[in-house]
Amino acid sequence: MSTAVANLVNTLMREHLRLFTPYASARRSMSGGSVWLNANESPYSQTYSVKTEGLNRYPDFQNQALNQAYADYAGVAAKQVISHRGSDESIELLIRTFCEPGRDKILICPPTYGMYAISAAINNNETVAVPLLADTWQLDLDGIEQALNNEPGIKVVFLCNPSNPLGNALQRDSMQRVIELCQNRALVVIDEAYIEFAQARSPAAYANSNTLQGNSNVSMVAAIDQNPHVIVMRTLSKAFGLAGIRVGFTLTNADLVQALLPVLAPYPLPDLSIQVAQQALSSQEQARVQTNTAQTIAERAKLALALQGYPWVKRVHNSVTNFILVSVNDADALMQHCIQAGVLIRNQSSQVGLSNCVRITVGSASENQQLLAVLDDFKASKAGA
Repeated sequence: MSTAVANLVNTLMREHLRLFTPYASARRSMSGGSVWLNANESPYSQTYSVKTEGLNRYPDFQNQALNQAYADYAGVAAKQVISHRGSDESIELLIRTFCEPGRDKILICPPTYGMYAISAAINNNETVAVPLLADTWQLDLDGIEQALNNEPGIKVVFLCNPSNPLGNALQRDSMQRVIELCQNRALVVIDEAYIEFAQARSPAAYANSNTLQGNSNVSMVAAIDQNPHVIVMRTLSKAFGLAGIRVGFTLTNADLVQALLPVLAPYPLPDLSIQVAQQALSSQEQARVQTNTAQTIAERAKLALALQGYPWVKRVHNSVTNFILVSVNDADALMQHCIQAGVLIRNQSSQVGLSNCVRITVGSASENQQLLAVLDDFKASKAGA
């Protein structure tokens, strides 16, 4: 970029964005490799049939058939559903709708998903951080209450359940307490991107259930009807194995839906994404997702056990998701070793309280075996050092 152009950009750009650091997504921060275990994607893919003759027309603003299908799946009414570009658009939509730039704030509980703070920063809103309790990785209720009382302008509270990057589930009573604390003062947004993995924690649990929604105690969807300030975010990117179509959902009361819709993009989802999402929500495809999710849970147990056998692993954190957080002696050295071997995992060491931690997506049986072979080589190299 020439000096003249750089000066023009710097002059015209919003001041708070001039030194802005974007979110380092898995694809943005890492490339190459042959085994991708750094983005919490499903290792299982499926072929869908789509119609292309109508692509000269714009898609629906809100496809009613899709919204009804997800409403049936999630156990809510269609009028309580918004469909859009992944969960990320829901985060942006909520902040843009309810947070006045330069004045209002959001509250997060790190370590947590990075896009909450990034979206707030883009909208020029401050982020108030109340870290999880380090000994339990559960909500600091006293800290949250103090922040709500002492930090004016908190409009949106984001709770990640199950947690990314930790992999654990938040206690239901604690989330309910936050909902009570925020009544008439802030929205409570519960990010349930990994909910399918947490709702049944073993293949046996799935075998005894007729639906993916086997353990309703994990999800907070039921809180929507009793609490008008509660919002639940969902996605098809994880258990459904559809990260490539970028389809997510916002679930909340009908009045909040009507407040959010005017701020939403005029055509939030491409027609092809709508078609695939509708097919994925059929009973036949839900059964396939159920089988794949059970397989992921089984592979997670085997992978966690194997990881515990390495002397350079300090802790394998418990997980109810499709990934495992691992505390190691030297995260940077492990990352470099894996990258050179073509296996991509995620370094989480920059997160609050996660020094020398890596996050490993649970892949297919074959991918996990390739990972372990690479880790065996790392074990040998460390032993000989």
